[in-house]
Amino acid sequence: MALRSRFAISIAAGALALAAAATPAVADDDWEAQGTSSESQEDLGGTGPDPEGGWGGSGNDGRRFTTGRVTASTLLLRSAPNRGSQVIRVAHRGDIVRIFCKTPGQPIQGNPLWYLLADGTWAWGAARYIDNIGAAPRWC
Repeated sequence: MALRSRFAISIAAGALALAAAATPAVADDDWEAQGTSSESQEDLGGTGPDPEGGWGGSGNDGRRFTTGRVTASTLLLRSAPNRGSQVIRVAHRGDIVRIFCKTPGQPIQGNPLWYLLADGTWAWGAARYIDNIGAAPRWC
């Protein structure tokens, strides 16, 4: 069991590292093409990394995120976009979450989309239980 868990964590960590390394350049192109530069960063879920490497600074990196509201009474956020992966944390009905991107995964009540959330800890949440606020998330 321990080996199986370590393997799953290794796979999830690799996938997150790949998504973080590969998609930001694509994200800039996608957002520029959609003309979202006139929207405020608050409308897009806050700000991104500041020049010193922290979160909460000013700049255009906030355009990489959109926001959503949790609709389930309790939503388990996971290490991969499927119900068999490790639970990283929990969100509750009404919570506002920052969505980095969306990807297909295990269908939940007919909805195959999962969102990669970035609220302190990167975790996957089933799109079935998260309503978009504003712009739709980009693809991972």
